[in-house]
Amino acid sequence: MNLIEALRQKRDKILALWVERTLDSYISSGFFKQSRDKFANPVGTNIQEGLTTLFDMLVKGAAAREYAGALDQVIRIRAVQEFSPAQAVAPILELKWVIKQVFSTDKECKLLLPELDSFDCDVDRAALAAFDLYMECRDRLHNARIRELKSGSYILTDSSCASAAIKQNLQDFSQMS
Repeated sequence: MNLIEALRQKRDKILALWVERTLDSYISSGFFKQSRDKFANPVGTNIQEGLTTLFDMLVKGAAAREYAGALDQVIRIRAVQEFSPAQAVAPILELKWVIKQVFSTDKECKLLLPELDSFDCDVDRAALAAFDLYMECRDRLHNARIRELKSGSYILTDSSCASAAIKQNLQDFSQMS
C-alpha cells in the first residue's frame, strides 16, 4: 500500500478526528459537533465541509489555488471570531498530527510515516494560504469598521434601540433617587 491509498483508506477516521479537534477549539463545541442542520449550525457544517474538501484536494495533489475555496469556508468563519491568527490557522496544521495519530495505530500505515514529508509540505502550503486568507478577511473587517466610523453608521449598529436606551436611562434614574 502506498501513502495515497492509505490516506484514502483512513479518510473517514482522519476526517472525524480532524473535525472534532477543530470544533473543540470553540466554546460551544458540543453544539457544533451534534447539530447536522446547515441552517441551525452553519459554523459546524461549514467547518466539516471545508475540511473534508481540503483533505480530498490535498490527497488528490491539487494545486494551492484549487483548495482556496475550501480554506475560505473554514478561515472566513474563524476570522470574524475571537481567534488570534495562530489559533485561526492551527486546524490546518493539525492535519499533520491527526494523520500521524491515525497511521500510528495501524501496522501497515505505520510503515508509511516517513513518506509523509511531501504531504506535510502541501499541508504547510495550505496553512500559509490560510494565513493569507485570514489576514485578508481581518483587513476587510477593519476597513468596514473604519467606513462605519467615518459614515456615522456605527451609531445604528453599535447602540441599542432607542426604546431600550430610554428604559435603561429610566432605570438608572430611578436607582439614583
